[in-house]
Amino acid sequence: MAATAVRYLRSVGAPTTAATPAAAPSVSAAPLPRPALRAVREDERAPLDPAEFRAVLGHFASGVTVITAPGDTGPAGFACQSFASLSLDPPLITFMVARTSTTWPRIARAGVFCVNILGAGQGELCRGFAVSGGDKFAGVSYVAAPATGSPRLADVPAWIDCTIQAVHTGGDHLIVVGRVDALGTDADAAEGGPLLFHRGAFGHFSGEVTRAFRP
Repeated sequence: MAATAVRYLRSVGAPTTAATPAAAPSVSAAPLPRPALRAVREDERAPLDPAEFRAVLGHFASGVTVITAPGDTGPAGFACQSFASLSLDPPLITFMVARTSTTWPRIARAGVFCVNILGAGQGELCRGFAVSGGDKFAGVSYVAAPATGSPRLADVPAWIDCTIQAVHTGGDHLIVVGRVDALGTDADAAEGGPLLFHRGAFGHFSGEVTRAFRP
């Protein structure tokens, strides 16, 4: 388990165990307390309207993922669009999660997670994981990812099985870095293209996709 994840849990008063990613983590069934979010003082805040901030950044189209992890009382998971590749050597990815998330402490305690990259027809699956509370895995098919045992959702175009490498603070969010242990694709599921999120709505590719782009 990444030491940074353990330190985070201790900082918000959540109990931790000495479990490794291969061992079954101990997870409390009761919701964990939400940490305080004082990132900057009021007099340090920029004169920015939060609604305008969201509207402007909503013009950036992104893919959509579901981050999952194993647990003693059942698996944990949440929908996440703030995901990106980070490093090729070593292979690292990153995702961002709100510090108020009640799912994140369960993932942090597990020390491992799987990124499930959603396809164009999986908007309803994403909505199910975007809500707070309840059994998000009810009626959802999945198998254990090969390296960590995290839930690998059925029929996703691609998945990335990871161990937590580091956790950094970023305002009211946390920046989670994962070391890639295993990954794979489903050619049939990938045929339909990715699920996209743009300006508060789901979308998908239509027409020809240009494949010659190089950043």
